[in-house]
Amino acid sequence: MVSLAGFSQDFEKSLRQDEEFENVKVDVGADFAMQYQILDHQADSALIPLGTGINLPTANLIINAALADGITVNLSTYLSSRHHVEAWVKGGYLLMEKLPFLNSSAVNTVMDYIDLKIGVMEINFGDSHFRRSDNGNVINNPFVGNYILDAFTTAPALEVFFDHNGIIAMGAVSTGSLRPQLAGYSSFSGYTEYNTHEELAFYWKGGYDKQITDDFRLRATLSGYHVANHHFGSLYNGDRAGSRYYLVMKQQTNSSSDVDPASGHTTGRWGPGLTNKNNSYMLNLFTKFKGFEVFGTYEKATGTTAFGGLEFDFNQIALEGLYRFGKDEQFFAGARYNSVSNDQDMSVNRIQVGGGWFMLDNVVMKAEYVNQQYNDFISSYGEDAGFNGLMLEAAISF
Repeated sequence: MVSLAGFSQDFEKSLRQDEEFENVKVDVGADFAMQYQILDHQADSALIPLGTGINLPTANLIINAALADGITVNLSTYLSSRHHVEAWVKGGYLLMEKLPFLNSSAVNTVMDYIDLKIGVMEINFGDSHFRRSDNGNVINNPFVGNYILDAFTTAPALEVFFDHNGIIAMGAVSTGSLRPQLAGYSSFSGYTEYNTHEELAFYWKGGYDKQITDDFRLRATLSGYHVANHHFGSLYNGDRAGSRYYLVMKQQTNSSSDVDPASGHTTGRWGPGLTNKNNSYMLNLFTKFKGFEVFGTYEKATGTTAFGGLEFDFNQIALEGLYRFGKDEQFFAGARYNSVSNDQDMSVNRIQVGGGWFMLDNVVMKAEYVNQQYNDFISSYGEDAGFNGLMLEAAISF
């Protein structure tokens, strides 16, 4: 059940067992989302004509099962997405809050403060991924679009999470790619072997998270993500579901792919894409006082891109302020500013203003005005480029 006191305030705690274990229990849930898009885009170069209407509805299927005391398994499936209209698995993992099969009092004491999470899962880098739309699951995002520089990927990983008296810390290791491979082939270089142990990504998080009073909560975290060498690093290219701003800024190439939502499914975003080397840091601040809520992000990503090995250096800032009101805080309104720049003096700026209504705990309607501008994209869009307009979204999650 969604808490009306704030979309994703549980952060890492959202899937922990909240009741005493008695026997194996399976919960089946789903997410459904649909948007009505009224956007215009412009550039000095020729863009495709963009109509108004309903985007492809998206859906997720979620199965959670309590297997033993403190042990939960998750399986998430995309039933429809912008990139794949058919059903395909997002990932699945095992969450262990306890290790009852070891029958050790010492281990039980340690596990009072530690969670283990292992599987193919959403990488816990930064806090912004807890407040983003994920295909049909949009109920945790108070706006419609995600960040311009979108740090989101799924991959095989192991996370060790510590939480005690407000202090949180996490260390983790991952294959670094949403598509692990043992071999590759190129017409230029022939066959190549890939060894997972040579391409591991390491990531971590530390911070403070506490409900200080009944009315005031504070969370501040710093995260890092590091990989020295990878053929297909996907931290900034791992969202296979796609952007909420369909077909914006698509240039005309006189091809049917120009108007295919799955072609360039991340329209409206900007980043390094697939990476070879990557060092990223994200600083997040979340605070809520009664109905007022602030969430901020500073992110820096440096490294080299995959294949060509070009160096990149991106900086992102995002700040959103929300006010939740009504008897059960079922109404909300707010604004978000998001800006990304690189070391080539290129930048993208976005303003989102919107609000919504939780008709039920798990049914939400949202409206957003968005204005995004591209600066110094001379070689692609020209001097004057961007998109703006209105997005309407309705969603059900249970």
